[in-house]
Amino acid sequence: MYSQLLEQVIARTDLSSEDMEAIMNQMMQGELTQAQIGAFLVGMRMKGETPTEIAAAAAIMRKHATPIDTRGQQVVDTCGTGGDGANTVNISTAAAIVAAAAGVRIAKHGNRSVSSKSGSADVLRALGVNIEIGPEQVADCIAEVGIGFLFAPMLHGAMKHAIGPRRELGVRTLFNMIGPLANPAAAQAQVVGVFHRDLTPVFAKVLAKLGLERALVVHGLDGLDEITTTATTQVSELKDGAIATYELNPDEFFTERATLAALRGGEPEENARIIRDVFAGAGGAVADIIALNAAAAIYVGNVADSLKNALEVARLCLASGAALQKLDQLAARTQA
Repeated sequence: MYSQLLEQVIARTDLSSEDMEAIMNQMMQGELTQAQIGAFLVGMRMKGETPTEIAAAAAIMRKHATPIDTRGQQVVDTCGTGGDGANTVNISTAAAIVAAAAGVRIAKHGNRSVSSKSGSADVLRALGVNIEIGPEQVADCIAEVGIGFLFAPMLHGAMKHAIGPRRELGVRTLFNMIGPLANPAAAQAQVVGVFHRDLTPVFAKVLAKLGLERALVVHGLDGLDEITTTATTQVSELKDGAIATYELNPDEFFTERATLAALRGGEPEENARIIRDVFAGAGGAVADIIALNAAAAIYVGNVADSLKNALEVARLCLASGAALQKLDQLAARTQA
């Protein structure tokens, strides 16, 4: 079956959902060699992955993950593709904590850095969070604190078969796209940052196929895989089964635009210091972009009925110290 499907991909013929699931199952179960995995990933990249293929691959990755029991609670994720190369502060990670302080239940899926100096796992560790806790403890964090960190290597054991080929290829592959879509807590709503504007409607379609109720898929036109404050942001919104694509202008929310230089971070310890300062009430460009991205999670989490209202909630969480308190609660619970 593998050779037949590879021939199909080489011929630039799209795979059915069933065929994609079959080959992903083979990968996850260790039935393919590293050469076979590498060839398939490169073939898919050259052909171009369809929403059907991406959704099928993500569904199988979810199936092989260690599940996180959310105990009947609806959860939101803020995991992006990364790969924007901007080396900003960890915006979506900080935004997740602010959204949790606003009452959104967060299951934050993430990993160590791939292309930047500091991934979500790296900065959380620097903030005092124990990222290597078991699935039961993660579930406890979500239930008791309102936020848990889902550290990908701890929950996606079957991914070990693809690590070698991905590392050796050194180029973006299907796995860069399905990682943010394979939340082991099966989040019902997501804010997903993507590395190219063409992907916002694609990811929105994929999330709809995966059964999500609400989503904002975003790409800053300055290149950030976040809602940016330096330029407009392309957004594809999934709501009530319909997808609408539009642009968000930072001038609607702020009196002046930021610069990318003002948003840059550094090593995990430096980013942790910046985030703690913002949570302690420091204003400025980093506080603005964290608040705006937190607003997106607050909006899809149904705590506010518009992005503008959600932004006010996020700002209040920063000004009141609620975000800092939420971070300290998370750190304490994971170290217990």
